[in-house]
Amino acid sequence: MSETVLIKNGTIVTMAADGTIENGCILLENGKILKVGHTVDQPENCRVIDAHGGFVMPGIIDAHCHIGVFGSGIGNAGVDGNEENDPITPEMRGLDGIYPLDPEFKKAYEAGVTCVATGPGSANPIGGQFLAMKTKGRTMEQMVIKEPLAMKMAFGENPKNIYGSKRTPSTRMGVAALIREALFKAKEYADKKERAAGDPDKMPAFNMKLEALVPVIKGELLVKAHAHRADDIMTAIRIAEEFDLKMTIEHCSEGHLIPEEFAAKNRIAILGPFTGFPHKNETIHQDEASAGILERAGVKVAIMTDLPGMHEENLIVCAGICHRKGMSEEGALRAVTLHAAQAIGLEDRIGSIEPGKDGDIAVFDKNPVKNLDAACICTLIDGRVVYEK
Repeated sequence: MSETVLIKNGTIVTMAADGTIENGCILLENGKILKVGHTVDQPENCRVIDAHGGFVMPGIIDAHCHIGVFGSGIGNAGVDGNEENDPITPEMRGLDGIYPLDPEFKKAYEAGVTCVATGPGSANPIGGQFLAMKTKGRTMEQMVIKEPLAMKMAFGENPKNIYGSKRTPSTRMGVAALIREALFKAKEYADKKERAAGDPDKMPAFNMKLEALVPVIKGELLVKAHAHRADDIMTAIRIAEEFDLKMTIEHCSEGHLIPEEFAAKNRIAILGPFTGFPHKNETIHQDEASAGILERAGVKVAIMTDLPGMHEENLIVCAGICHRKGMSEEGALRAVTLHAAQAIGLEDRIGSIEPGKDGDIAVFDKNPVKNLDAACICTLIDGRVVYEK
């Protein structure tokens, strides 16, 4: 049940036109942000949260992870991220593989993470459908805010390593060829359906794979393209341009080695994960400094956990490390709020503190980008307090 909540006495970083409001207030009602300002009238029967001079920001957003599909601490029984029997599986829905009671969700909202984009892994050139969900709830029906959110594609080492000794793809050429073939078939399938104009005798036979790809071909569904190396990044973008796809580049580990070329393509980079040791050749040039390099080149940057690449609680820490290595403070905050929301197409609902948006708020004792020891002291999702230290 929603409640009326007033947050006061905090430095509010709105990520919107209001900028930063010192000693400000936020009024939340019916799950939404109602008012933001220096002073807000306190309604009767209102729950008051005193930020005690702390740092109030939009709920943190993880623009790319696999939370819930790679279960925590339960071994193979909880590994549901990749259907490794077929390299082209667009019909797979992350929704059906997520365990909403995985303890990682609790770690997430206790660290101020209120929304995640999650779904299939990168074993397949086309792996299936991502979704966006809040981090607090008992069932997917309570938590999902958009499904499908995006189609996952993967370039480079991962598909090669899975299929190279068994079947195509064994090369980067094979990865790209399989993706192109699937997209050509989806386009042909969609064209036949349109020409049939509802005539059942002319309709093509139902094909679940192609049905899942039709919104991709029509530019209605985002593509999240896993690409680490510079050549894979450019191959992904080349295919996006050939088929006029909406696409973000996930990981983008060598994007900072081609900053001008990447910036010219006007794609959002979702960087990370950053806290682990480089575990494969593709990630040897990965560097937290890449966020600042791409930012200065004019690229819109978000930061991901790629959980199980790292815990959700480390997302804001990574933003702080990127700031220490050259990214602007505002850019680091935007990378886990507004830019993350824009990367998944949900900026109309989340990512900034503005009237009408979802009541997702994170309260820290101090600025978590400038202070890596900052602690989350309160988290609200849809206007409801889900954690209070």
